[in-house]
Amino acid sequence: MSAGITVDLRSAVPPYEQIRSQISSLVAMGALATGTRLPTVRSLAADLGIAAGTVARAYKELEAAGVVEARRRGGTVVAGPPQGSSGTRGRVPETVTAAVERYIEAGREARLTDEVLLDLLRGRLRRD
Repeated sequence: MSAGITVDLRSAVPPYEQIRSQISSLVAMGALATGTRLPTVRSLAADLGIAAGTVARAYKELEAAGVVEARRRGGTVVAGPPQGSSGTRGRVPETVTAAVERYIEAGREARLTDEVLLDLLRGRLRRD
C-alpha cells in the first residue's frame, strides 16, 4: 500500500497531513475497502523514509475521523469512507471522481504544481 502514498518533504503541507489526506482519499474513492489492513506505523514510516511518530499522528487523526480503526492484535484497518457533510458514509460518486481526474489532468497540462491545485480548490471551497 505504501506505493500509493508519497510524502513531499519540500511541501508546506506537513507530512502527517499528506499521509492523512491520501489515505482518506483512497478510502473515499473505494481504492481501500472497509476492513483493509493498513501497514504498520513502523513499516510505512520506513517505506516513506520518515519518523514513525509522523505516521502515528496521521493514523490517530484518521481514527478520530472514523476512517480507520486500531485493533489490538489486528493492526489498523479501514473502518469506512469519511463522513460527508450530511454525516453519512459512502463512496464518492463516480461523477465527482471523474471531475477530480479532469481537474488534475487540466492542472498537469497547465504545468501547475500540486500545491497550486490544492490552493485553488481550497480557495474555491471557502467562497461557498
